[in-house]
Formats: sequence, C-alpha cells, structure tokens
Amino acid sequence: DVFGKPGRQAVQRLVPRLIAREKVDLVVANAENSASGIGVTPDSAGELLAAEVDLLTSGNHIWAKREIVPYLDKPGARLLRPANYPPGSPGRGRAVIATPDGRKLGVLNLEGRVFMKALDDPFRAALEGVEALRAEGARAILVDMHCEATSEKIAMGWFLDGKVAAVLGTHTHVQTSDARVLPRGTAFITDAGMTGPHDSVIGVETELAIRRMRTGMPVRFEVATGGVRIEG
Repeated sequence: DVFGKPGRQAVQRLVPRLIAREKVDLVVANAENSASGIGVTPDSAGELLAAEVDLLTSGNHIWAKREIVPYLDKPGARLLRPANYPPGSPGRGRAVIATPDGRKLGVLNLEGRVFMKALDDPFRAALEGVEALRAEGARAILVDMHCEATSEKIAMGWFLDGKVAAVLGTHTHVQTSDARVLPRGTAFITDAGMTGPHDSVIGVETELAIRRMRTGMPVRFEVATGGVRIEG
C-alpha cells in the first residue's frame, strides 16, 4: 500500500535494488493512496510503473481522483480496481502478467464489505476470478484482499487455500505478524503493511489525525514525511 510522495520515492529508490538483490521476477503494488495519500492519478501510477513495478492494484479509494477513471479503461492499463464492483464500472479487476521467460501470474483484486460500502460478494467474485485467470493461462494466482476487517481477510485466505498461490490483505496500513502458509499451500498475511511514512497515523501527519479524533471536526489531512520505509 504505497502512501503519497514518500511512498512513491521509497519504491523508486528501493524496489529496483530489491529486484536485483533478491532476483525478483514480478512486482505488484497497491497504488490506491499513491497520490497525496488518497487516490491514484495517471502520474502517480506512472511513477510506480517506471520503478519496475509490473502491475498496480487498488481498493476503496480508487475513485478519489476523477482523472483516473478514463485511465482505467485504456487498453493495456496496468492498474486494477476491485473485481467485485458492479458490472459496468470502469476498469477491470484481474490481469495476467508474465515473467521474462514467459511464466504467467494471475492477479485478482478484491474489496471486502465488512465496515465498508456494499459491493458484490467478494467470495463469489474470487471463485469467478480464479476460474477466469486459470483459463487465461495463469500458473499461479496472487489475490489482493482489500478490506477493513481482519476477520474478512482471514476468511478469504481460508476460502481460497489451495486454489491460489497467495492471499495478501491490504487497506489498514499496519503490517500484521501472522504471515504463514495455510494447510493446502496458500501463502497468507492479514495485512502486508504500508510503504510510506511510518512516523504518522497510517501515513497522515500525527497532529492532524489527533486533532480530528479529539474534536470531531473536519481536518484537512496532509501526508507525513518521517520514518519512510517499505513494507510488503
């Protein structure tokens, strides 16, 4: 979950090094907060893709910047929105990307419903997406499960155990300590964490977040700058 300019700069500086050091085949990043801490623009998406990121996922903030809507429908756009948005929504919720030697990875983006807006059933969308990606030749499938409730992310991990290679939770910006391989072989973590400023309240300047919580009044959030690091 790449947060604001500090998160983008961390990706630009460190991801190419990680690719070289760890011999990484493919990189997927959640870009829904890459523009000023909420939403994604064509420019913020382009910066991440130029830093050797192969595909971008998103979540409930995908519509925050109006200019992203036509970008999502461009042929070959490497930015997904959750697959369980209703039919007719701009963009697509899954994609197949390939390694240099031709191995195909399917990526499926889903959004949860617990404590979030009402969407189509993500579990049904998961089965439909997995089937479609297999038909498109994916040898392995990665799922970005973007939701508020830890229970819903964990439920999706167990639901897809043995059906996909990995289910990674996003949205809450705090990396959890439960990374594991489930009994049927699916890698799972409840939340992959945030790439961005960690001396903050989930990316926001601390004083501003506290002021809103203490007063209940609207406060314009600003992206923090301290303690920048990559998580994933």
